[in-house]
Amino acid sequence: MSTPAATTVSLRAPGRLQAFAAVAAIALATFAAYHNCFRAPFVFDDQFAIQENASIRHIWPAWNALLQAPAGTTVGGRPVANLTLAVNYALSGTEVWSYHALNVLIHILGALTLFSIVRRTLSGPVLSGRFGRDAVPLSLAVVLLWSLHPLQTESVTYVAQRVESLMGLFYLLTLYCFIRSVESRRPAPWRACAVAACLLGMATKEVMATAPILVLLYDRTFVAGTFRRAWRERRGLYLAFAATWLPLAAWVSSTGWSRGGSAGFSAGVSPWGYWLAQLEAVARYAGLSVWPRRLVFEYGPFRVHTLAEVVPYALVAVVLAAATLFALRRRPVLGFLGAWFLVILAPSSVVPVATQTMAEHRMYLPLAAVAATAAAGAYVLAGRRSWLVLGLLALLLGFLTARRNEVYASELSLWTDTVAKRPDNANARNYLGLALAKAGRIPEAIGQYRAALEIQPAFPGVLNNLGNALDRSGRTPEAIGCYEAALALEPGFAAAHYNLAKALGRSGRTPEAIRQLGEALRIEPHHADGHDELGEALLRSGRTAEAIEQFGAALRLEPGHARAHFDLGNALVQTGRIPEAIVHFKEALRIQPDLAEASNNLGVLLCRTGRTEEGIQRIEAALRAQPGFAQAHFSRGMALLQMGRRDEAIAEFEKVLKLQPDDPSARRMLQLIQSPR
Repeated sequence: MSTPAATTVSLRAPGRLQAFAAVAAIALATFAAYHNCFRAPFVFDDQFAIQENASIRHIWPAWNALLQAPAGTTVGGRPVANLTLAVNYALSGTEVWSYHALNVLIHILGALTLFSIVRRTLSGPVLSGRFGRDAVPLSLAVVLLWSLHPLQTESVTYVAQRVESLMGLFYLLTLYCFIRSVESRRPAPWRACAVAACLLGMATKEVMATAPILVLLYDRTFVAGTFRRAWRERRGLYLAFAATWLPLAAWVSSTGWSRGGSAGFSAGVSPWGYWLAQLEAVARYAGLSVWPRRLVFEYGPFRVHTLAEVVPYALVAVVLAAATLFALRRRPVLGFLGAWFLVILAPSSVVPVATQTMAEHRMYLPLAAVAATAAAGAYVLAGRRSWLVLGLLALLLGFLTARRNEVYASELSLWTDTVAKRPDNANARNYLGLALAKAGRIPEAIGQYRAALEIQPAFPGVLNNLGNALDRSGRTPEAIGCYEAALALEPGFAAAHYNLAKALGRSGRTPEAIRQLGEALRIEPHHADGHDELGEALLRSGRTAEAIEQFGAALRLEPGHARAHFDLGNALVQTGRIPEAIVHFKEALRIQPDLAEASNNLGVLLCRTGRTEEGIQRIEAALRAQPGFAQAHFSRGMALLQMGRRDEAIAEFEKVLKLQPDDPSARRMLQLIQSPR
């Protein structure tokens, strides 16, 4: 294959109207494939990257999101990705629609950028002779196969994996701007844009580190013809690209060089075992690219125990690598496609990841090489007759993507599907248990937790979740045992300390509960619920001043914490600070209007301060929110008695005894009212 000799080349393709039609088709087809993803709930890492990520709560000042992303989360050390989540939070809080809308938009923009890259490449000097006259429809085919492929759903529909699709967009923009720079008479602005896109990609995900390598390889393959000429003519650009590795190193170091212990050579994973497992992963990626039959949301960690296990996969990986090396020398275009597939997969295949040995989102960009090979191969074999086959294939892929998105419609359906395909995945069974528990199916949740512990007995998170399920079932002593077992494995497990404290409190072991809550808050001091729970325990112990301090701490962390306002109101009543208590009960009801206890207590205080009519209205609101609320019936009876409405008061006290036959206060009041004077 001949190589171009000119320093400045034209990669501009003809047919603008045709190109605009293709752009519209890509955008509409991609949106259609993902039209049913906008209500998919947050799942898996979304909890930590979004729902519990305090750094995205305020979009301004921007450095909060840029510099304070939690290190152990998907967005740790990835400031640009975290900033986009802050934008979403500003738009919709924790409502999912805006997150999905931006994810789909990023995917569409990536598809359009890929279309421009492929179109200009096919129209360039290396490939125009064979593909130039049909560059637009062939580029359209490549991009539709890529953007509509169901293997992409994990990078688009799963919100936290925006880090993959957004990095992919910056990766493609880097290459696109490079292409524009070599065709432009004023290359400097385009080169600056290429370096800027590269830097933004580095701030989004570490795989971007391979972009300068592939841009250089593209230059050698499609522009300069040799590495020597590419370096000689664009040395400054490649040095600028290399300079973006420095901030990337700083962002990786901010996570302790291990992404909070989840990846890296210090993550507790045997490198050799991980590398052998990657032979299977790469072979599976290739297989799923061609036949996306059994997609799995979360493969979990899997290990290779014997070399015989990986021999079939090793053959696939070795043949692919050898073919790529051969093609790089003899068939540079095919070699570039092979390198695109393997080089982009290299970082996640070489650096051990403790939590995921294999993940489908890693195929987001590598899939473009498969799509290009398939479309170009069909065109070479059948010419324009391939359009029908490629169009039908794209339509089928879009249908499969839409159907795959239905699996993401709920946590329960997603994890049920995952466990069905990977029954030996303890983590998947754990999350299925959580989804079942959320749906109120506690016995089934317990069954999943126990199955997870059979697979992986030393799993603190599962023990904690099993404890929660047992506690909800009224089996509190067993729950306490689970929490203690979890803490024996992981003493710094704040949630287990917190849950153990609540169980101990319900068991009447308040001093022990206070100690556990203190430990939980030592580990995780910014936990508003923990401060509120500790305040309640202190209040039960008669330590009212300390309780008030804890409720105040909870409200400083979360001003909209309705329960903390309610609890603080109760504590203030005990110290005689009635006007302040009324303020906090009202604030609790403003935040949570159906909080029956707050409505009842506010009504009682209003009656005590002479505002009886208003107080009765509040108590009646409590009964509307919770019709079987015995305490509110008692409060209404006392208020009516205060107003001299004796018969109505008697009726209320009788209602209390119907609900709670052993209630001493209601029985005593009836005796006092009905006893002869």
